Amino acid sequence: MLTPLEIHSKEFKKGFRGYTLAEVDDFLDQIVRDMEQLLRESEDLRNRLAEMELRLNHYRALEQTLQNTLVMAQATADEVKSAAHKEAELIIRETEARGKDMLDEARSQVACQERECEELRKQMLQFRTRNRAMLQAYLELLDEPDDLGATKIRP
Repeated sequence: MLTPLEIHSKEFKKGFRGYTLAEVDDFLDQIVRDMEQLLRESEDLRNRLAEMELRLNHYRALEQTLQNTLVMAQATADEVKSAAHKEAELIIRETEARGKDMLDEARSQVACQERECEELRKQMLQFRTRNRAMLQAYLELLDEPDDLGATKIRP
């Protein structure tokens, strides 16, 4: 590719009835200016492209970081969920075990109180039986004829 300097320094041979030198020089000057502008624009576009590629790489790295963070967050959420589920199951098992122990203790206390109640019934029955027998004996004594009049008291 020609540079603006090569175009500017290009010499043409002059021939009879050749081109007008001033027109050729003016045209070459215009070409040099246009080419310099095109080269500046091209350089500017290359710089912008390089900058865009850097930004693109930055955004790709950022995207990868975000994806990794998302994966890590999902894994952490799964771990927390699993741990919470296990803890809930443990709490349920412990609560069921405590409930069973409390129920067993309550049943044991009920059985003990039933035995005590039965023992008290037996004691009450024995008490009634003894008192009935004793009252029956007293009633029989009261029904016996009075021998007090037959007994004489000696002076």
